[in-house]
Amino acid sequence: MEAAVENTGRRNWTRYLVPGFIFQSVTIAGGYGTGAEIAQYFGVYGLAGGLMGLAVTLVVWSVICAVAFKFARMFKTYDYGSMMEKLLGPASVLYDICYYVMMLIVMGVINATAGSMIHSLTGISPWIGVFLLSAGVVLLVLKGTVAIEKVLSFWSYVLYAVYILFMIVVFTRYGSTVSAELAKGQAEAGWLSGGLRYSFYNLVVVPMVLYTVRDTRSSGEAAFCGAIAGVIGVIPAVFLLLTMGCSLAQVTAAETPVTVIFSMINMKWLYVLFEIVLFGTLIETGTGFIKAVADRVENGMARRGHKTGFAFHAGLTIFMTVVGVCISSFGLTGLIAKGYGTACWGFLFLFAIPMVTVGVWKMVRAEKSGAAE
Repeated sequence: MEAAVENTGRRNWTRYLVPGFIFQSVTIAGGYGTGAEIAQYFGVYGLAGGLMGLAVTLVVWSVICAVAFKFARMFKTYDYGSMMEKLLGPASVLYDICYYVMMLIVMGVINATAGSMIHSLTGISPWIGVFLLSAGVVLLVLKGTVAIEKVLSFWSYVLYAVYILFMIVVFTRYGSTVSAELAKGQAEAGWLSGGLRYSFYNLVVVPMVLYTVRDTRSSGEAAFCGAIAGVIGVIPAVFLLLTMGCSLAQVTAAETPVTVIFSMINMKWLYVLFEIVLFGTLIETGTGFIKAVADRVENGMARRGHKTGFAFHAGLTIFMTVVGVCISSFGLTGLIAKGYGTACWGFLFLFAIPMVTVGVWKMVRAEKSGAAE
């Protein structure tokens, strides 16, 4: 397996978008893709309130991604372990704990989603869905960084195309209903905190995708890529929230909101296509979390003269899948409401705040001393 910071030689305009596509691919996961997270953190505050909450999330993601990507490019910290050690010093172990807890929760969510998805589509055992998810994650992780970037970037194009098609179909049939819902201007109290909480717990993804900025030509360019990443990550959520306007109260009360919407439009082929795309995003998210751990452990072992191989990556993936399936017994809604809500504070205090304070200070000091780049 190649080093975690292998350079792709990417020098065209795609280097500006790839970090955002990878960020979006890992972020979307099961709760985002099924609409459960979008409903719980945004839809419950009304369509207008939800959109304002998403605007808050966009700003937070763009700012943090911009600062973190610049930090990674300036200090060559292309895996989350080296970044946290540079940022937090000995306290980086606290981030490790928070990260592993979040990883177990996310693996639980995507395994639960994969299993129920395959079962609802085909009637076969949910374990088949778990097996397919695990196989996809193992294959991508073992293929390496360049393959992961290519696959996740390509799948982002596919996802955007299907989401846009989905939105067009819903607007064609229920456009007047969505417009009326939006015209209400309903913005229940809590939309600001919803946008902040959603952005905070998803910040775990930022240190996971640092390898995508290794081809940027400067730290300023890396910061620009980060600002774009926030926008790319939020757009699919905007699409989903707007489609929920076709029956907001009913959709936000459901455990899997998109299922309710598809039952309304009654287009089986589009539903199957959407589920295929969603299953691919589950593999992307699992790949992102497992790769981040593999990179951290691989780099640490490399410094000690040891290398990891197939058995390590396969074993780690299978272990996390099994634990994730056990955790998924709490139910998708319970996992999102309880686990994510708690984890968001960890990433706020262990990553977001340190990055915009200590991180910025270290970058300014490096620039003044001429040690930057």
